[in-house]
Amino acid sequence: MKLNYHPDTDSLYIDLSERVSVESREISAGVVLDYDAEGNLVGIDIDNASVKVQLKDLTLSKLPSKVHSVIA
Repeated sequence: MKLNYHPDTDSLYIDLSERVSVESREISAGVVLDYDAEGNLVGIDIDNASVKVQLKDLTLSKLPSKVHSVIA
């Protein structure tokens, strides 16, 4: 899973899978869910993210994986 914030567009994309998105559905203003060919959720796109989600803090708890930080 990857969280990618794009400050130039104030959008947050949450990659839930490496699978290719073939369908997108807007579930509320500026929130789009992406699905693969089998109907599995593969990503979430949030426009105007700084207004809709708290971007200043990210807490990860008890994840069974490694955490990688990329500062760009």
